[in-house]
Amino acid sequence: MHVPLALLCVSVLMLAPGCTGLPTKGESLRNGIHSIINMAQTTLVHIRKLRTKLPVAPQIDVSSPSIEGLTSISRELGLLDRDLQSPLLELLSQIQADVSSLEGRVRSLALTLDCPVQARPKGEAGDDVFPESHLYLSLMKVQHYLEEFLLNKDKLKVC
Repeated sequence: MHVPLALLCVSVLMLAPGCTGLPTKGESLRNGIHSIINMAQTTLVHIRKLRTKLPVAPQIDVSSPSIEGLTSISRELGLLDRDLQSPLLELLSQIQADVSSLEGRVRSLALTLDCPVQARPKGEAGDDVFPESHLYLSLMKVQHYLEEFLLNKDKLKVC
Protein backbone atom coordinates (compact mmCIF):
# COMPACT_ATOMS: atom_id res chain seq x y z
CA MET A 1 0.00 0.00 0.00
CA HIS A 2 2.83 2.40 0.80
CA VAL A 3 4.70 1.78 -2.46
CA PRO A 4 1.86 2.94 -4.79
CA LEU A 5 1.31 5.98 -2.60
CA ALA A 6 5.00 6.82 -2.73
CA LEU A 7 5.04 6.42 -6.52
CA LEU A 8 2.00 8.68 -6.81
CA CYS A 9 3.71 11.39 -4.72
CA VAL A 10 6.92 11.19 -6.76
CA SER A 11 5.03 11.41 -10.07
CA VAL A 12 3.03 14.43 -8.88
CA LEU A 13 6.23 16.18 -7.81
CA MET A 14 7.85 15.47 -11.19
CA LEU A 15 4.83 16.81 -13.10
CA ALA A 16 4.80 20.10 -11.20
CA PRO A 17 8.47 21.13 -10.84
CA GLY A 18 7.64 24.86 -10.73
CA CYS A 19 5.43 24.39 -7.71
CA THR A 20 7.96 22.78 -5.43
CA GLY A 21 11.29 23.62 -3.89
CA LEU A 22 13.01 26.86 -3.15
CA PRO A 23 13.16 29.66 -5.72
CA THR A 24 16.23 29.72 -7.95
CA LYS A 25 18.80 32.46 -7.53
CA GLY A 26 17.46 34.20 -10.64
CA GLU A 27 13.91 34.15 -9.32
CA SER A 28 15.09 35.40 -5.95
CA LEU A 29 16.98 38.29 -7.58
CA ARG A 30 13.97 39.22 -9.72
CA ASN A 31 11.74 39.19 -6.64
CA GLY A 32 14.24 41.33 -4.72
CA ILE A 33 14.50 43.88 -7.53
CA HIS A 34 10.71 43.98 -7.90
CA SER A 35 10.34 44.53 -4.15
CA ILE A 36 12.86 47.39 -4.19
CA ILE A 37 11.13 49.09 -7.12
CA ASN A 38 7.73 48.77 -5.42
CA MET A 39 9.13 50.22 -2.20
CA ALA A 40 10.66 53.19 -4.04
CA GLN A 41 7.32 53.87 -5.75
CA THR A 42 5.50 53.61 -2.41
CA THR A 43 7.93 56.05 -0.82
CA LEU A 44 7.27 58.54 -3.61
CA VAL A 45 3.53 58.21 -2.95
CA HIS A 46 4.18 58.92 0.75
CA ILE A 47 6.24 61.99 -0.20
CA ARG A 48 3.54 63.34 -2.50
CA LYS A 49 0.88 62.76 0.15
CA LEU A 50 2.96 64.60 2.77
CA ARG A 51 3.63 67.50 0.39
CA THR A 52 -0.13 68.06 0.02
CA LYS A 53 -0.32 68.56 3.81
CA LEU A 54 2.55 71.04 3.96
CA PRO A 55 2.45 74.70 2.99
CA VAL A 56 3.61 75.36 -0.55
CA ALA A 57 7.29 74.57 -0.74
CA PRO A 58 9.79 77.16 -1.82
CA GLN A 59 11.47 76.49 -5.15
CA ILE A 60 14.44 74.29 -4.32
CA ASP A 61 16.79 72.90 -6.93
CA VAL A 62 18.55 69.74 -5.92
CA SER A 63 20.84 67.51 -7.90
CA SER A 64 21.24 63.80 -7.42
CA PRO A 65 24.52 61.95 -7.53
CA SER A 66 24.91 59.54 -10.42
CA ILE A 67 23.35 56.14 -10.03
CA GLU A 68 26.01 53.67 -11.04
CA GLY A 69 24.94 50.43 -9.38
CA LEU A 70 24.03 48.77 -6.11
CA THR A 71 27.07 50.09 -4.25
CA SER A 72 26.32 53.75 -5.03
CA ILE A 73 22.57 53.30 -4.49
CA SER A 74 23.15 51.78 -1.05
CA ARG A 75 25.57 54.57 -0.12
CA GLU A 76 23.22 57.37 -1.20
CA LEU A 77 20.17 55.84 0.47
CA GLY A 78 22.23 55.53 3.66
CA LEU A 79 23.13 59.23 3.49
CA LEU A 80 19.51 60.20 2.83
CA ASP A 81 18.39 58.01 5.72
CA ARG A 82 20.86 59.73 8.03
CA ASP A 83 19.65 63.17 6.91
CA LEU A 84 16.05 62.20 7.65
CA GLN A 85 16.87 61.12 11.23
CA SER A 86 16.93 64.63 12.64
CA PRO A 87 14.62 64.94 15.66
CA LEU A 88 13.41 68.20 14.14
CA LEU A 89 11.96 66.31 11.17
CA GLU A 90 9.28 64.34 12.98
CA LEU A 91 6.92 64.88 10.03
CA LEU A 92 9.25 62.77 7.91
CA SER A 93 9.24 59.69 10.13
CA GLN A 94 7.32 57.56 7.57
CA ILE A 95 9.63 58.68 4.76
CA GLN A 96 12.66 57.94 6.93
CA ALA A 97 11.33 54.46 7.73
CA ASP A 98 10.72 53.84 4.01
CA VAL A 99 14.21 55.00 3.02
CA SER A 100 15.82 52.96 5.79
CA SER A 101 13.97 49.83 4.71
CA LEU A 102 14.78 50.50 1.06
CA GLU A 103 18.46 50.91 1.90
CA GLY A 104 18.40 47.61 3.78
CA ARG A 105 16.89 45.78 0.81
CA VAL A 106 19.37 47.31 -1.63
CA ARG A 107 22.23 46.40 0.74
CA SER A 108 20.94 42.83 0.99
CA LEU A 109 20.69 42.52 -2.80
CA ALA A 110 24.21 43.94 -3.18
CA LEU A 111 25.59 41.42 -0.71
CA THR A 112 23.78 38.60 -2.51
CA LEU A 113 25.55 39.64 -5.73
CA ASP A 114 28.90 39.97 -3.91
CA CYS A 115 29.04 43.72 -4.51
CA PRO A 116 31.25 45.85 -2.26
CA VAL A 117 29.09 47.72 0.23
CA GLN A 118 30.30 50.45 2.56
CA ALA A 119 29.31 50.62 6.21
CA ARG A 120 26.18 52.62 6.91
CA PRO A 121 26.89 56.30 7.58
CA LYS A 122 27.19 56.95 11.30
CA GLY A 123 25.87 59.81 13.35
CA GLU A 124 22.76 61.87 13.10
CA ALA A 125 22.02 64.83 10.93
CA GLY A 126 23.15 67.95 12.70
CA ASP A 127 20.69 70.24 14.41
CA ASP A 128 19.59 72.70 11.79
CA VAL A 129 19.01 76.33 12.61
CA PHE A 130 16.26 76.41 9.96
CA PRO A 131 14.23 73.23 10.48
CA GLU A 132 11.56 74.09 7.90
CA SER A 133 14.19 74.66 5.23
CA HIS A 134 15.88 71.41 6.23
CA LEU A 135 12.53 69.58 6.04
CA TYR A 136 11.82 70.81 2.50
CA LEU A 137 15.38 70.22 1.35
CA SER A 138 15.43 66.67 2.75
CA LEU A 139 12.07 65.88 1.20
CA MET A 140 13.14 67.22 -2.20
CA LYS A 141 16.46 65.36 -2.10
CA VAL A 142 14.72 62.04 -1.40
CA GLN A 143 12.02 62.65 -4.00
CA HIS A 144 14.50 63.66 -6.70
CA TYR A 145 16.83 60.75 -5.94
CA LEU A 146 14.02 58.18 -6.02
CA GLU A 147 12.64 59.57 -9.28
CA GLU A 148 16.11 59.28 -10.83
CA PHE A 149 16.51 55.84 -9.29
CA LEU A 150 13.30 54.59 -10.91
CA LEU A 151 14.46 55.91 -14.27
CA ASN A 152 17.69 53.93 -13.80
CA LYS A 153 16.26 50.79 -12.20
CA ASP A 154 18.35 48.66 -14.54
CA LYS A 155 21.31 49.64 -12.33
CA LEU A 156 19.93 47.24 -9.68
CA LYS A 157 21.51 44.45 -11.71
CA VAL A 158 25.10 45.74 -11.48
CA CYS A 159 27.47 46.49 -8.65
